[in-house]
Formats: sequence, C-alpha cells, structure tokens
Amino acid sequence: MPHINLLPWREELRKRRQKDFGVLAFLVVLAMIAVVGAVHIQYNKMIDFQQDRNKYLESEIHKLDDKIKQIKDLDDQKRRLIARMEIIQQLQASRPEIVHLFDTIVKSMPDGVYYRKITQKNGVLVLQGVAQSNARVSSLMRNLDASPWLTDPKLLEIKAENIKGAGALRLSAFNLQVQQTNPNKPAEDQAGGGKAKGKAK
Repeated sequence: MPHINLLPWREELRKRRQKDFGVLAFLVVLAMIAVVGAVHIQYNKMIDFQQDRNKYLESEIHKLDDKIKQIKDLDDQKRRLIARMEIIQQLQASRPEIVHLFDTIVKSMPDGVYYRKITQKNGVLVLQGVAQSNARVSSLMRNLDASPWLTDPKLLEIKAENIKGAGALRLSAFNLQVQQTNPNKPAEDQAGGGKAKGKAK
C-alpha cells in the first residue's frame, strides 16, 4: 500500500526553521559579544598603555623640572660667587692704592704748603689747605699731576687769607680737586674716567 504521511509537515518544517534561526541568531549574538568584548579589551589595553606612557613622561618631566631648578640655583650661586670674587679682586687691587696715595700726597707737597682737610669720594680727592703764595699752589698742582697715582688736578677756589698772630701773615687758602688713578689698570678701567700715566714703580 502507498504510505501517506498525515502529519502537518509544513508546521514542523516551520518550527525547525524557526529553531535553526534562533540558534543562528544566538550564535551571531555570541559572536558580536565576543567581538565587542575583544575590541573593548584591546582599547582598554591601549588606554592603559598610553596612561603608563603619560605617567612615565610626567615623572621624567618632574625630574627635568627638578634638574632645571638645580641648574638655576647653581647659576645663582655662580653669579654670587663671581660677584664676591670681583669684589675681593677689587679690594686686593685697591689695597696698595691707599699706600701710594698717602705717599704721593706727602711727596708732592712743596715747602710752604699745609693741608687743612683731605676728603675722598668715588676716586676723587678734595684737598683744602693754605700756601704761602699762589706760586706754591701751582707747584703743588704740577707735583700732583706728575704722579702716576693722581691726575687732572683742578683748582676749585683760591683766596687770600690773613693769619693773626705774631706778625700778620697773608696766605693763600686753596681748595683743589684731583682724580685718583691706578697705573696698573687699563685706561678704560680707571675710576671716574681718569687715564693711567704709566706703570707704577
């Protein structure tokens, strides 16, 4: 006899297809989740790697900042030391100047000339005194100008002055200015622009 299938085959076929579709959809969803998860993990790794690099760069930047600060501090110390050395050198160089100055003042003073007051400021000497005559004041200025430690004498004031006592004396009260110089220094280094007049002996 011929076999006749009386079951609803179309309904079973539809159910089987729906089941296959559900399994396929489930597999696709799982694959998408796996892909998204892998991408997320990879991005997290990249982000962590970049953050580690950023932290390393920040630490190196801090180290460089500390080194730059140390270099600035060393530069400041260097400038202060150089300034102190220059002051010490200036003091050492000017130490013999006082000796030469007093020696020159004494040796340049001719007979009949007396000092009342001597002041010094910024390498400029102001000599105040009396002389027996104007000629002796001129002689004093020539002697001062001939010294290698003094230059450019200028007569600021001279006037007659009577000295009371045993016999009235008529003297010349003078006020003159002279520039102190150091012949051992270059001309451009002279205080107040004075010019050197040769090496000191």
